Amino acid sequence: MLEIKGTYQNGRIRLDSNPGVDSPSKVVVTFPEIDLNAPAKTSQKKLQWSDFSFDRSRKLLKDLKGSLSEELVSERRNA
Repeated sequence: MLEIKGTYQNGRIRLDSNPGVDSPSKVVVTFPEIDLNAPAKTSQKKLQWSDFSFDRSRKLLKDLKGSLSEELVSERRNA
């Protein structure tokens, strides 16, 4: 068994050295410093009301005559 250390970050594993294996090979990845009993940390941002800009949408649509849905259907038919 060959052991190579590396770093996991943002969904990718970066190996510290080249294993020298040219063919597809199965691997086993272990995370020695992670406590599986600890609560998981979430790095995802939670949405807040301030993340939505309805005023910006209003400004974009201020010159629209008719309904937005009719305009979208017409645009898609012409595409």
